Amino acid sequence: MRKIIKILGVVVLLLLLVVGAGLTYLKTALPNVGPPPDLTVEVTKERIERGQHLATEVMACMHCHSKIDKTRFAHPIEDDMLGAGGTHFGPEEGLPGNFYAPNLTPYHLGDWTDGEIFRAITSGVSKDGHALFPIMPYPNYAQIDEEDIYDVIAYLRSLEPVKNDVPLSEAVFPVNFIINTMPQKAEFTEKPDIGDKVAYGKYLVTAASCADCHTTMEQGAPIPGMEFAGGNEFPLIDNSIVRTANITPDPKTGIGNWTEEQFIQRFKEYADSSFVFHKVEKGEFNTAMPWRMYSRMSQEELSAIYAYLQTVEPKKNAVTHFTPVEE
Repeated sequence: MRKIIKILGVVVLLLLLVVGAGLTYLKTALPNVGPPPDLTVEVTKERIERGQHLATEVMACMHCHSKIDKTRFAHPIEDDMLGAGGTHFGPEEGLPGNFYAPNLTPYHLGDWTDGEIFRAITSGVSKDGHALFPIMPYPNYAQIDEEDIYDVIAYLRSLEPVKNDVPLSEAVFPVNFIINTMPQKAEFTEKPDIGDKVAYGKYLVTAASCADCHTTMEQGAPIPGMEFAGGNEFPLIDNSIVRTANITPDPKTGIGNWTEEQFIQRFKEYADSSFVFHKVEKGEFNTAMPWRMYSRMSQEELSAIYAYLQTVEPKKNAVTHFTPVEE
């Protein structure tokens, strides 16, 4: 009996050593995407203008990386806190820890090199080498044109510094180890010719990370085969639940019967100067969709997105868009 206990003790010890070695590897050897590139972005008027358009109206970086008002419809940003970060994403939204959008103004990024910003956006590794949780959808940004990333960097360099010290993000066990496996080396593509509407639409959908929100989730992971089928849940501050729409071309539960004009108008109604992002009372419908930003995409861009979405596989998935909190 003693011999059996001794053998079991040795086995347990070996297992602990293997686990310990594995965790040490995850913490010390990863992430491994290489050093930041030796890069200096020329800050021109053209790059700043294109970068502003991308960061605010396509990629919507500035929505998460600004102070937002969750008491108002579509959570508009507070303009005096543009780029200052601080938005919290946590367990109440099903996330494995507490994550805060960093300050992107020169107050925080002033001592970052352009290469370090580039690596963070496209590979998910911060200045000091730690892994970023992909709330910022860097796996998508790793698939777009490097020139577009350069433009975003130029725009960030042009922002006014806003003093706002943001708490450090912290993942819980075991994600605080697993997170180091998430960053990957980027695989960039060239921006398609805008005349190829479907290809250009796919490019924009990737840059805007539409699938990240509009894909059905289960236990925080996308369900294979349910891309763009909607149903992803977003808890609101009053504990109501809003769910993303099915944007596949299914005629009954998606946008299969929508015309291009209807699709574009759905965005443009929020660009109208008369539209008020009003206060939302408890139990009233609200949405996490940053309509104010996406509404400023051009008609040409929205037309391309529509064209691409009409080519994806239709998914029959009837979504209950809103469940108000129970009184």
